[in-house]
Amino acid sequence: MKKIVFFAVIMAAFAFVAPNNPLTKKERKDAIDLLKSTENDLLQEVKGLSEAQLKYKPAPDRWSVEECVIHIATTEQMLWQATDAGIKQTANPEKRSEIKMTDEQIVKGVEDRSTKRQTSDNLKPENSPFKSMSEALASLKSSREKLTSYVKSTSDDLRDHVLTMPFGSLDSYQMILFIAAHNGRHTLQIKEVKADPGFPKS
Repeated sequence: MKKIVFFAVIMAAFAFVAPNNPLTKKERKDAIDLLKSTENDLLQEVKGLSEAQLKYKPAPDRWSVEECVIHIATTEQMLWQATDAGIKQTANPEKRSEIKMTDEQIVKGVEDRSTKRQTSDNLKPENSPFKSMSEALASLKSSREKLTSYVKSTSDDLRDHVLTMPFGSLDSYQMILFIAAHNGRHTLQIKEVKADPGFPKS
């Protein structure tokens, strides 16, 4: 009888241990869909472009298609390194009150091209370790495959790992959305370059 009571106490104790809070099915699907769609949109926009088209700049202070792709890959690498480092730190749910944006607001805000922003010097194409679009695309495809696989299978509590970034506080899940949306933002920029009257026909 004592053994039964002891076993019941142990089971009750385990029942009160807080479980991991992995992503919901909807959160996983939303992030994966955004990661895949933004990558596919980018690849479609740059497919078959000539060297002249890749390097065309609508103005001296605007980026070419190639420079946009290099910036996307460079920034994605940096953002994921920061996110991964945050996930490996102790959870800090007490910082959730510092988050001021919903998932939807983050995606919409990052992709909104009506507000122009200056990037930091280390993320400018001329300072990137990638020296060509092919190098940048290879990195992007590899990192995106790994990130998508991670989102599919992770049991990490992404919501309770909050990062303080120059643009505000986001949880780790929102950082993944930010990565995908940033890709989408500059794919729109590529479309603007291609729509410029001086864009080479071939």
